[in-house]
Amino acid sequence: MGIAERWSRRGGRQAGDEALIRSLYEEHGRSLLAYATRLTGDRAAAEDVVQETLVRAWKHADDMVNQKGSVRGWLLTVARNIITDRARARAVRPTEVAETPTAPPIQRDHAQSVVDSMAVLSALNTLSAEHRDVLVEIYYRGKSVTEAASTLGLPPGTVKSRSHYALKALRTAMAEQPAEVTR
Repeated sequence: MGIAERWSRRGGRQAGDEALIRSLYEEHGRSLLAYATRLTGDRAAAEDVVQETLVRAWKHADDMVNQKGSVRGWLLTVARNIITDRARARAVRPTEVAETPTAPPIQRDHAQSVVDSMAVLSALNTLSAEHRDVLVEIYYRGKSVTEAASTLGLPPGTVKSRSHYALKALRTAMAEQPAEVTR
C-alpha cells in the first residue's frame, strides 16, 4: 500500500498528517538522510535537512500525494534544493572567523594612546635635562635604579631622588596642558 492510499484511508489531511509524515520517514528517512549527509558532509546538518524536507512534505501533502512521479524523487529534490539554498545563503554572508591564539582579538582604537604619548612627550620637554634623563632611563628604557645610575654616572640615591621630583614635575606639567591635548 502506497502513501497516497494510507493518507486517503485516514480521512484526508486532518487525520492523516501525522501518519503521512511517519510513513514518509519510515519508508524514505534512511535514504534521505544518507543523501543529505553525502551532499552536506555533516550529519547534524543532514538531519536538519531531513527535518525541513519532512516539514515541507507536510505543508504540501496534497501536491505530493496527487503528483505523478515518485514520492522519493520529490523528497530528494526538496532536500537537494534546501541544501542548495543554504549553501547560497552562506556564500552571501561574510565568512565567520573564530579567534585563534595566533590572531588576537581586535583591540580598541589606538588613537587615544597616540594622543597620550604626544602629551607626555610635550610635558617631558618642559622638565630639566637631569630629570628628563632619569625618567628616560628608568621608564622608557626600563632600567633599574642601579643600571640608570651606572649609565648616568650618578649615585643610586641621586637617581631615586631625581626620579621622585621628576615625576612630580611631570604630573604638574601634564595638569597644566590644555584639556583637549590630554583627553
